[in-house]
Amino acid sequence: MNKLKPAFEIIEPNFGNSFTYQKFEEGTLNENNTWHYHPEIELVYVNGGSGKRRIGSHVSYYTDGDLILVGSNLPHCGFTDRLTGNKSETVVHMKADFLGNDFFNIPEMKKIQNLFKVANGGIAFYGSTKTKIGEKIEILEYQTDFQRLLSILNILNELGNAKEFKLLNAEGFSMETDVKDNDRINIVFNYVKNNFKDEITLDEIASMVSMTVPSFCRYFKKITNKTFIQFVNECRLVHASKLLAEAPMSITEVCFECGFNNFSHFNKSFKTFTGQSPSAYRNQLKTLLE
Repeated sequence: MNKLKPAFEIIEPNFGNSFTYQKFEEGTLNENNTWHYHPEIELVYVNGGSGKRRIGSHVSYYTDGDLILVGSNLPHCGFTDRLTGNKSETVVHMKADFLGNDFFNIPEMKKIQNLFKVANGGIAFYGSTKTKIGEKIEILEYQTDFQRLLSILNILNELGNAKEFKLLNAEGFSMETDVKDNDRINIVFNYVKNNFKDEITLDEIASMVSMTVPSFCRYFKKITNKTFIQFVNECRLVHASKLLAEAPMSITEVCFECGFNNFSHFNKSFKTFTGQSPSAYRNQLKTLLE
């Protein structure tokens, strides 16, 4: 079971730097796609392409790139892989106190301080905010270390003022409980991530974390604000969104490939999750691409 726990990622800034900056081009993809966490706050801009977000207990599918802020110690998977089709991915890591213990306590930094708190549940930015800030993040590549630092502060301040954002774990995601809880929930998340196409019974998953079924159900709902079955179905529906957009498969094939064994249940669940039927969702994406 240990191999199913999230990797604790150690992020060391280069000598003389208080934050880390990485840019991955089409030919040099970010290989860190496993479930992991770290104390650093992570800002990610994916330029173009489409893929999956798995942050805390949230799962969703993005198109036309992504701009994400992931809070300290919030477990997440990588956002790109060889199928994403993005032009590049830029990642900035910084500790909440990367400019000293009191820097963000000054009045001018209040918006950034609040942004860091909200990011504990993960934030996705969209619309003109994603486009405008994405361009500023791309320009970091050509700046000196000092210019880069000033730009990052400016970017964070603008994100703190932004209106076009979505909280990904809006009800709070209480990962900061204790080590035992972290181990349990991460065993569950990793198992679902790798096995959502198959039937996963409550008996099976509860025994993996040495709990009775009723105890596990209460525990999972308390930690994630979702039932376990709801979480598994969301993983399946996000995968279905990806297949409908990218794979030359019939909707029936997508249904069974995602772990649903009943087509009408899949149709109903997909419409509840996305607001559209699978066929309408696929047709809308075709129109956008054309």
